Amino acid sequence: MLAGEHSGDALGARLISALRARSPEVGFVGVGGPRMIAEGLTSLFPMQDLAMMGLLEVIPNLRRLRRRLAEATADIAARGPDAVVTIDSPDFMLRLLKAIEPLGIPRAHYVAPQVWAWRERRVRHFRGRWDRLLCLLPFEPEFFAKHGLSARFVGHPVLESGADRGDAGQFRERHALPPEARVVVLMPGSRSTEVRQLLPVYGKALELLQDRVPNLKPVLPVAPAVATDVRRAVANWAIVPLIISDVEEKHDAFAATAAALTKSGTSTLELALANVPMAVAYRVGWLNAAAVRRLIQVRHVAMVNLLAGKQLVPELLQERCTPEKLADALEELLVRPELADSQLRGFKDVLAGLRPAEGVPSAAAAEAVLELLHEA
Repeated sequence: MLAGEHSGDALGARLISALRARSPEVGFVGVGGPRMIAEGLTSLFPMQDLAMMGLLEVIPNLRRLRRRLAEATADIAARGPDAVVTIDSPDFMLRLLKAIEPLGIPRAHYVAPQVWAWRERRVRHFRGRWDRLLCLLPFEPEFFAKHGLSARFVGHPVLESGADRGDAGQFRERHALPPEARVVVLMPGSRSTEVRQLLPVYGKALELLQDRVPNLKPVLPVAPAVATDVRRAVANWAIVPLIISDVEEKHDAFAATAAALTKSGTSTLELALANVPMAVAYRVGWLNAAAVRRLIQVRHVAMVNLLAGKQLVPELLQERCTPEKLADALEELLVRPELADSQLRGFKDVLAGLRPAEGVPSAAAAEAVLELLHEA
């Protein structure tokens, strides 16, 4: 089982747990982070070696990525596992699946490549890459069927994240926050490139906002891989943020939060599950932005908006991702409760569509993987 980034590590850990519950004799080796390792995975090399995004970050590391691809391929060939499960990170994982195709080992890929969003023509290269494709989003099986590829919706793992089970009182007590403190969560992402692009804008937005909304208390949940970068980036902010890295602590923070600024992606679903109104802010380097603009095929970038089929939350992207616009968006959510309530009503419908037909997502994914093993 191989994952390449923080979100994949969480997904893999729950899948390992669900597989062990059904088949205790299963053992796991591959690539993963602390959560997968805690569940018993033996990792061949640090997962951080694969956690890259965009041309400007990948190109300088191509030699290392090729070396890691060769190492993973050789290890799979030597071990001859009963199955290989790759998780997300399609640029690396789909190359790996192609490399091991001659070995005849059953292969599952968990988290469908988002070719429905951009570069749909890539689908033609997917034939033969996997024996099972496990999808998180309900519309994906129909999309892949249109291209002659079988796929199964297993539900979205955010439903098992615990994001809706935080304790606001415990969080405030632990950090000595007075009742009047307005907690604002900032989620810049788990990659160093995202942190570098977004945190300076977040910090300036808070500086603008502090004169308009009193008693602000920013909270920054961070992945361990970028914690050092985050602490360095916020050292001189006008409002010192509270930095947390524990998952349960993050969920407690959600429960105490009045509003959030977040990158696009799964973090929007986490916040929706926790009933946190939000604005989405994101930008990438100009080269990546230019490429994406030519190829993108969807109207919305934020996952909650995409699933709702309309704009539930504001999207402040690229040129619109400015301190002034971010401060305005947060202020509206903090002082106009009707806007926040409208978001929360929309979130309920979005989350209902993410449930599998039976059970929880990790169990549905585990059943699909076990079927693959039994067919081999």
